[in-house]
Amino acid sequence: MATPRARSSSSQTAIRALFEASARAREVFLEENGDALARAVDLVAEALAGGRKLLLFGNGGSAADAQHLAAEFVGRFQREREPLRAIALTTDSSALTAIANDYGYDEVFARQVRALGAPGDVALAISTSGRSPSVLRAVEACRELGIEIIGLTGGDGGTLAGLADLCLRVSASTHAARIQETHILIGHVLCELVDRRLFGES
Repeated sequence: MATPRARSSSSQTAIRALFEASARAREVFLEENGDALARAVDLVAEALAGGRKLLLFGNGGSAADAQHLAAEFVGRFQREREPLRAIALTTDSSALTAIANDYGYDEVFARQVRALGAPGDVALAISTSGRSPSVLRAVEACRELGIEIIGLTGGDGGTLAGLADLCLRVSASTHAARIQETHILIGHVLCELVDRRLFGES
């Protein structure tokens, strides 16, 4: 049986390895996607400046990221400023359950896109694997409506990588946790740089 000292040493080794894997995923993302992330900032800033809106959607942890980021835009990120038009399609339990019940879960975001989206809007479609059927159906609806799509994914990017107008892919990992840790950093960078574009340097 391991002693407390041995267990502590083992835990510290595991903790360090997990932190290093997370840092590696972020570093590789920046090397591969710095220019693409700058273009994503441009897309979102131009849409919001033009009175359009940002639609965000995903499942599980990605749903949490979608509503987290929408709240940063509608409320505020770090500065006092006008609210920005962002809607997470993950939060209306009545719409989600009615659509899932009547049309099947794969339609839960697509039907909302068709109801709320308009040409010139931007969608942030989040799927760590790039293979979520409900996210892919919503992306198809976005394409039909002329909504620009930023795909936030990981690993090989899955189907989403080929459907998005702009793909931000965390290629260094296929583990959802490592991908999501990078996704929320990407989201915060997007929030901060859109604020700077629209409201000036703080």
